[in-house]
Amino acid sequence: MSNAKNELPFSTSNYTTMLIGIAVILAGFLIMTFDSSEFGFGFLGLTLGPLITIAGFIIEFWAILRKPKNS
Repeated sequence: MSNAKNELPFSTSNYTTMLIGIAVILAGFLIMTFDSSEFGFGFLGLTLGPLITIAGFIIEFWAILRKPKNS
């Protein structure tokens, strides 16, 4: 057996930020469902929901690419 440590690829702060990003993405999709306009063509379905969803994906990319503080 080798002496390699079984370390996770990310730190706990990365995983916490990933969970926050997933929550923001789900919130964006949930906001899009609240649009009462026909076929979702109102402000919530076309503007606010997609912007929040994109923000969630940006948080996810940042969480993946950010290096842990101890490295």
